[in-house]
Amino acid sequence: MSRVAKNPISIPEGVSLSIDSNIVSVKGKLGEMSLELSDSISVELDESIANVKYDEKSQQSTALGGTSRALINNMVIGVSVGFEKKLELKGVGYRAKASGKLLELTLGFSHPVKYQLPEEVSVETPSQTEVVLKSYNKQALGQAAAEIRAFRPPEPYKGKGVKYADETIRRKEAKKAAGGA
Repeated sequence: MSRVAKNPISIPEGVSLSIDSNIVSVKGKLGEMSLELSDSISVELDESIANVKYDEKSQQSTALGGTSRALINNMVIGVSVGFEKKLELKGVGYRAKASGKLLELTLGFSHPVKYQLPEEVSVETPSQTEVVLKSYNKQALGQAAAEIRAFRPPEPYKGKGVKYADETIRRKEAKKAAGGA
């Protein structure tokens, strides 16, 4: 039984949700998104509340109901408020510079790393060691953040690398010198 799918989706002011056969479209001030639903899933619209309906006897339909509800809710939040991910660069000489859709990273390699951001993701660099990614598309934002982090993931000894702002790195103790008499 999916508890997620039973929760209603509240639609805020300025967001329009439309259903055309099995395609759900959401429009807001930040953008426009659409999602194709499975045939076993339907969405009922009731003024400013949407409910996901599914066949409770089918295990696959139950799972898809919860997933569909979460995806539609993320679309509604994305086009109204938007999403944000913060990355931090730890290490001597590690820097980030944003110019338009291009993020240039200096991560201790012999060359600067240039990363072209997807169309729906924007970037800011408040300081040289901070990167702030913003988007209305949660999936594209998470993928872009993961790809930037993958250039130099944080290592466990000194904590150097690119990490999420809310991430904690489990540190290891350095190798001890052999104590001979």
